[in-house]
Amino acid sequence: MVTALTDPVPADAVIIPHYNDLPRLERCLRALMENDVANTEIVVVDNASPISLDGMSQAFPDVRFITETQKGAAHARNRGVAETTAQRLFFIDADCVPASEWLAVGREIADRADLIGGRVDVFDETPPPRSGAEAFEAVFAFNFRRYIEVQGFSGAGNLLTRRDVFDAIGGFINGVSEDREWTMRAVSRGYTLIYEDRFRVSHPSRQDWPALKTKWRRTTQEAYQLNGTSLSARLSWALRGLAMPASAVVHTPKVLASKKLASSGEIVRATAILIRLRCTRMIWMLCQALGRSI
Repeated sequence: MVTALTDPVPADAVIIPHYNDLPRLERCLRALMENDVANTEIVVVDNASPISLDGMSQAFPDVRFITETQKGAAHARNRGVAETTAQRLFFIDADCVPASEWLAVGREIADRADLIGGRVDVFDETPPPRSGAEAFEAVFAFNFRRYIEVQGFSGAGNLLTRRDVFDAIGGFINGVSEDREWTMRAVSRGYTLIYEDRFRVSHPSRQDWPALKTKWRRTTQEAYQLNGTSLSARLSWALRGLAMPASAVVHTPKVLASKKLASSGEIVRATAILIRLRCTRMIWMLCQALGRSI
């Protein structure tokens, strides 16, 4: 149920970067409006999409729509923070669907840490059976618990922090894995990062190999920038690349044991995508180590 926004100085701000995906943005906003949005400012920062957002702004009059011409989610998120005054900052992506209690849980847990990442479930936008890409994503995509508790970073598709933390750390940096870099920067400066399973959003799975390949090419490029380009860094990157096929073998049992896959066909397709993707990433990483673009 929607509660009218009455407080001139909202306690919470929800920052949503967007580019050229109105159906998913509408789905995100409709789900967000099922939350208690009292005393909350919702800001959509559009990266100068070629399509008009006039209809969307009319459908959601309590949402602020801002245009940021500098391309990239980092610039959009930074602009969203700059446009708000709230002390609690909720980050979600336009293609994510927040749970109906997302804001309520965030407010409840906000004092537990400086940065809080939550659960990201995967759902299919196509009818069954799953494609290989969808089956792969069902098993491997968005393991925020592992990101946070093992690898020490969080994605910004489901992230809660405070304005004083953001001001102290500075904004997201475009051209790298901006959410990973930002949260790791915060942790390196002594801010606490925790995972909360009840803080939930959902994200659609990539439907096919081209979509999955595009995602992983981007993340491989961003990860290489974080890795560094010195001779020793490139050698380390090449060794990591050479290990990619072996990692497919190591992770195959996870596919075989997954309860998220509905049939032997989905298991076979997910395994095939796992092997194909890890071998493709090996080639990309070796090219990067040699100074070539991917």
